[in-house]
Parts: sequence; C-alpha cells; structure tokens
Amino acid sequence: MGAIVQTRKSTKDIAELKDQDLIRMYYYLKLTRQFEDRLRVLYRQGRFPGSVYLSTGQEAIPVGCGFALEPRDAVAPSHRDLALHFIRGLTPREILAQYMGKKTGPTRGKDGNIHFGNMKTNTLGFISSMAAGMPVALGAALAFKMRGEDRVAAVFFGDGAASTGTAHESLNFAAVFRLPVIFVCNNNQYAYSVPVEKQMAIRDIAERAKGYGFPGVVVDGNDVLAVYRACREAVGRARGGGGPTLLECKTMRMSGHGEHDSAFYVPSEKFAEWKRRDPVDRFER
Repeated sequence: MGAIVQTRKSTKDIAELKDQDLIRMYYYLKLTRQFEDRLRVLYRQGRFPGSVYLSTGQEAIPVGCGFALEPRDAVAPSHRDLALHFIRGLTPREILAQYMGKKTGPTRGKDGNIHFGNMKTNTLGFISSMAAGMPVALGAALAFKMRGEDRVAAVFFGDGAASTGTAHESLNFAAVFRLPVIFVCNNNQYAYSVPVEKQMAIRDIAERAKGYGFPGVVVDGNDVLAVYRACREAVGRARGGGGPTLLECKTMRMSGHGEHDSAFYVPSEKFAEWKRRDPVDRFER
C-alpha cells in the first residue's frame, strides 16, 4: 500500500464536530500563536537562557491531533508542538515558568525551555536528539498492547528526524508487533538549514510506510480539520488492532530553526507562498 493523499474535506466528519469543538480548536490555535509571539520578545530581551523553537505556521498539526486523541492516550511532542501541552491542561503560566527555570514549572526548575513532559497528562518529555522520542513512544504502545489497554501512543517529529536510523528502526519495530502508535511527521521543509529535497529522493515521506507494511497518509498540515480527520482515522485503526500509521503533515517552518537562526537560507518567496496558507488565518476564514 502506498501513501494515501487526503485533500478533500468530508462534510460528515466536520459535522461530527460541534460548534464548541471548533471554537476550542480556534482558541488553541490563537493561544499558541500569541504565546509564542511573546516568547520571542522575552527571548530577545534576554529574559531566559537557551533558545526558542517556535511552531509558527505549524499549529494546526498539534491542535488537530490533540483533538483526535483521548486524554488516556500517550503523546510524545516535538519542540514545535506546544499546543499539545495547552490542550492537555498545562497553563501559559506553567510553561513560562519552565522557560525561566522557576520551581513552578513542570520540571520545578531542573531543566529549561522545551525539555519537559507531564506524566499526569500522559505527555512524554521531549528529547533533543531528533527521533529519540520515537522508541519511547513505542515502549508506551508496547505496554498498552501487553496490558490489553484501550490506549494508543502518538509521537511527533520532523522531516529531518525521519531520515535517521532511529526512525527507521522504530517504524520497523512498530510494524512487526502491530503496535497502537501513530507516527506524526511535521514535514516543515527544512531540517535546520537543509531543504527536504536534499534530504531524500522521494516526494512523500509517507511512502516509506509501504516498505514496512502499514499505511502512510499525506495530509495538508495547515488545515486543522484535515489533520484532525486523518489523525482520528489513524487512532481508530490503532485502537482496533490495525497497527501503526505514518501521518505526514505537509507544512512550513515560518522562521529559523530557533530564534538564534535568521533563516537566511530560505528564499523570501517561499515564506510569502506559505504565508498565504497560514493555518490560523485559514481556519478563521
């Protein structure tokens, strides 16, 4: 089976979302955008150490998936999935305390910025080494299966991480044991400064799922409803014993790798093109 490309909206799927669900989706899209805009300012003022890694332009992915998953499910966010933490109950005050190394943050001042999780909300902590969160999510999914629990795991990573050995080993392991896991690839076109076309010779990362024997799905990562629908189908497949799914969300990183990076290597016209597809503006319209 090859990559499945999802482009058209399903009226039935959208109708199952109530007005209050759509408003909540919009709330988390806006909250994430506004909060990260403030993080950028605080970073430039030197208010906390380290850098800031923004999800600007990619917010539809964690929001769409966050609504498709249940609170009992485990999630392993990447450094660009802040919305998942908000959806799972962390407050802006707690996350800001984390950035500032305060004891009121999730790690009580023992770590900084993006390195935190919250086991009370089934959120696995982020690991800086790209793709390192994938085996951790596999462990959670394997435990769920061995215990006979009706739970799934979802792990988030970028296009660069998709090319590492850890990623391929994880995809293979999940396939062999038919684990209830969703691999969510945020294909934002750049692995730091390396464009995706110089990373791999295939058009769609989701095509790789075919080599392991499970479905790969390509979705518009700037359409929160399309992401929600695709992730919900993957979750249903995993809960029903159908094994893993590789969900490739096509999007664009609308800044440098971090706020320390000017992104001089990205053509200005590419930013302009993707700005017209901004996920917050699209959903608002």
